[in-house]
Amino acid sequence: MNTIVVKNYDEMAKKGAEILYQDISSNPKITLGLATGGTQIGVYTHLRKLHENTPLDLKDITTFNLDEYIGLAPESDNSYHFYMNKYFFQPMGISKKQTYLPNGLAEDIAEECKRYEKLIVEHGGIDIQVLGVGSNGHIGFNEPKTSFHCRTHEVNLAESTIQANARYFDSIEDVPKKAISMGIETIMEAKKIILFASGSKKAKAIYQLLRTDEIDADWPVTILKTHPNVTIVVDEAAYNSDDNNQHLNLENSRTIF
Repeated sequence: MNTIVVKNYDEMAKKGAEILYQDISSNPKITLGLATGGTQIGVYTHLRKLHENTPLDLKDITTFNLDEYIGLAPESDNSYHFYMNKYFFQPMGISKKQTYLPNGLAEDIAEECKRYEKLIVEHGGIDIQVLGVGSNGHIGFNEPKTSFHCRTHEVNLAESTIQANARYFDSIEDVPKKAISMGIETIMEAKKIILFASGSKKAKAIYQLLRTDEIDADWPVTILKTHPNVTIVVDEAAYNSDDNNQHLNLENSRTIF
């Protein structure tokens, strides 16, 4: 596990964009697994700037998103379809035919989950999976106590996740209570995983990931310890808690300040 610690959110976003830029540049037919949320906005913004300065060949890349709310239309400004079009697909000039997201309006959610899994397999799996992490340790929308062996599935969102996402909606009552998410086993099959974390609210999850060898279903993010190719890009606020400073073993990590 390679850990990169930077000063603040903007530095995290810049470093993340540089890593993604290099990965895409080295494999023009790459399949990206993409995440949404506030943490990723800066990463995608800086990636666009790098692309504008020295354009990438994007005509053959493919993208799969981690998740989508159930019940939101793609054109809803709180859907992840809308988010991806705004922050990634349109600014990067990526055709919609190259992109895949779960259909949150599917009549049969179970069948939609199977369809999405099949599409990932048909495209040869995910080369690079981008992840954020929730304050409760969720990855994708895989909440605490989710089976490490689950595939793409319907999720009942934890109250803490609903509270965290309420800032994007007019009221907390408007936040969807369910979502479709890639499962943990699906995520772990990616050839490489890059996790971004910023801010003190993520410190406990980062502590759980880095402090010991324990794999704990109460903290889904800890399963990443078992993946052979993980890079964590984290700012000081998420990294520097008293517990982290006392317990982190950085023998296999790289730290940048």
